[in-house]
Amino acid sequence: MEYLIMTKALIVLTNVAKYDSLDRPTGLWLSELTHFYDVMRDHQVEVDVVSPTGGYIPLDPHSMMSMDVTDWKYYQDSDFRNQVLGATLSPDQVVPQDYDLIYYAGGHGAMWDFPASTVIADIASQIYQNNGIVAAICHGVAGLLPIKDEKGEPLVANKRLTGFSNTEEAANETTDAVPFLAEDALKELGANYQAGPSFTSCVQVDGRLLTGQNPQSARDLAETVIEHLG
Repeated sequence: MEYLIMTKALIVLTNVAKYDSLDRPTGLWLSELTHFYDVMRDHQVEVDVVSPTGGYIPLDPHSMMSMDVTDWKYYQDSDFRNQVLGATLSPDQVVPQDYDLIYYAGGHGAMWDFPASTVIADIASQIYQNNGIVAAICHGVAGLLPIKDEKGEPLVANKRLTGFSNTEEAANETTDAVPFLAEDALKELGANYQAGPSFTSCVQVDGRLLTGQNPQSARDLAETVIEHLG
């Protein structure tokens, strides 16, 4: 197996623990972190984790109802819980030049704090303009919305990408619970949005912008990121 040397990834997680208009918990969709993290570790990619406010990361309880071997591997690891989930960096602790890629994990919480985090968007823009990769999955694509390219235009404009679809949101019965629909917001910025069948793996690549549609896409997206790093 070939290993990447001196490669570093920055993973972005949400701090939001509750739907704004519902008494319903949300947060990170666990597998969108664990499967990506697992692939990075398998290829010796060093990982740091950041969130809009730093510190503790809430988990969406629905994501813990169908945990697989990879999810349990990390959830039962006290160092992972305490350091990765319990003590994320704040944006002001991040030096963009240190990273070869940035990855936005999802969970419905990301729909609120990712678009508002212009500081993390600026970090992502710097990584991208330094020939790094920007990746996002599911609701994590909300983090792409405020990112600008070198001309100050939306990074997603005219880019082929994916993210949680309107059909999937409707199937999840959360269409009216989110502040906007990820698919619609990407299209409004000029993205060439593509979706595969609901809740099956779908990865889209447009240069150094790599996206996954849903939680089922996390490992495939991570493997695709590795291919593009190599």
